[in-house]
Amino acid sequence: MKKLFSAVFFAAVLFTGLQATAQEKMKDKAPEDKTKRPSPPAKVSEKINSGATISIDYSQPSVKGRAIGKDLEPMDGQVWRTGANEATVFETDKDITVNGAKLPAGKYAFFTIFNGEDVTLIFNKTAAQWGAFKYKEADDQLRVNAKASAEASSMEKMTFTISDAGMVSLWWGNKKVDFMVM
Repeated sequence: MKKLFSAVFFAAVLFTGLQATAQEKMKDKAPEDKTKRPSPPAKVSEKINSGATISIDYSQPSVKGRAIGKDLEPMDGQVWRTGANEATVFETDKDITVNGAKLPAGKYAFFTIFNGEDVTLIFNKTAAQWGAFKYKEADDQLRVNAKASAEASSMEKMTFTISDAGMVSLWWGNKKVDFMVM
């Protein structure tokens, strides 16, 4: 009987020790605190006049004295994730138009291609992707054109804003791109 009790006691102690070790390992695999990144996460959301709720989930790179288009993205003619880290995600809960072109309700990776003042806005069906490394044009839901303007003042951290009228603005450095969603 003493041997049985000892064996059960030993097994319980061993099980408790293994469980504690497993919990410690799970702590090591805790999700990364994205707010500690050099380009921290940001999100903007607005219910626009048409009744749709638009949200943009992105990471904010900083200029830090560098030249946009020379020392850091966006580079003319190249697909840009329009932010940093994971691809920027543009989401709408209702069908909308973007600069007059139809975009179904859904979640999209948002990319851009700058060519001087001409900007191509890309809404890609593969919302969850890192950067633009696996970007596939075949997965684009919509491409529309917009214009970039040179602003007198500069925005250190890339920032999106959405007005209730549906004006979406992307502003970084002295570059600003506006487009309408309705």
